[in-house]
Amino acid sequence: MTDIQAVTEQVERESILLRRVLTEAEKVVVGQKALMERMLIGLLCEGHLLVEGLPGLAKTTAVKTLAATIHTSFQRIQFTPDLLPADILGTQIYRPESASFEIRKGPLFHNIILADEINRAPAKVQSALLEAMQERQVTIGETTFALGRPFLVLATQNPIEQEGTYPLPEAQIDRFMLKVRVDYPTAEDEKEILLRAFHNPEDTVEGVLDTPRLDKAQDVMASIHMEEKIVDYIVRLTRATRRPADYGLDFAPMIHYGASPRASIWLAQAARAHAFLQGRGYVTPQDVKALAPDVLRHRILLSYEAEAEGKTTDDLILVLLERIEVP
Repeated sequence: MTDIQAVTEQVERESILLRRVLTEAEKVVVGQKALMERMLIGLLCEGHLLVEGLPGLAKTTAVKTLAATIHTSFQRIQFTPDLLPADILGTQIYRPESASFEIRKGPLFHNIILADEINRAPAKVQSALLEAMQERQVTIGETTFALGRPFLVLATQNPIEQEGTYPLPEAQIDRFMLKVRVDYPTAEDEKEILLRAFHNPEDTVEGVLDTPRLDKAQDVMASIHMEEKIVDYIVRLTRATRRPADYGLDFAPMIHYGASPRASIWLAQAARAHAFLQGRGYVTPQDVKALAPDVLRHRILLSYEAEAEGKTTDDLILVLLERIEVP
């Protein structure tokens, strides 16, 4: 118990700075606290985020605001149907005077990448991102370059029913730690947005977090206590998406395939980060439940039967969280 108390004291000290990031972001972004918290969780865990929502819901603004609060390099890449892999990775340029090739690095060589409308680019560009997202490196020609830390891809996408969008490959979707859905603001939030529309609050956002402090926060977060029964709970949740009948769930015909073991890893990490932001030195089942939808929703592939009945992955995850025994 003494160790947990000591960790909690450390967490309380280090999480204050992360909460200041949220305070700064709220100067610009209205009514998207859950989104901003999940972007911070991604930053703490060095996991990429996929943010989905209709145009005009402040997805891009939220990412740019987060980047403004951190002393790191930021690059926005607008994904379009005619984008080429070299446009994001970089390319080799031949220099006749020296009869040699010079490597010109692309916009991916920054710390925080905003991949705007990522699902408007074709498959070759999506494949080019895979190495960077998974291995934290980029290969141009025969040369491989390590990417700096932190390296975070925050991708926005419109719902795939929108005109001119491409479904992302399953292998790439699985590389995203979280998939966050953004909905319309409440009436009160929309009124506040309208009142702020005639000002320029971006100028008031301060950079409050640098890489050494982020490293310290990550070290403290890694020491947060997680009981074995919480680990077992995470494993049960993930495995129940693959073999629902083993856990007394009757929606097996609804799922084509379930979440991969990567989901278990990210759910444990996300739960720790959530506990960190709450100022606790230990993980509770509520931390797991809070992040389970964002970790699992893009890792469950529904069957045609589920689509015919109008079921979504969120519907199944809700049943999962209600029916799987909580420790």
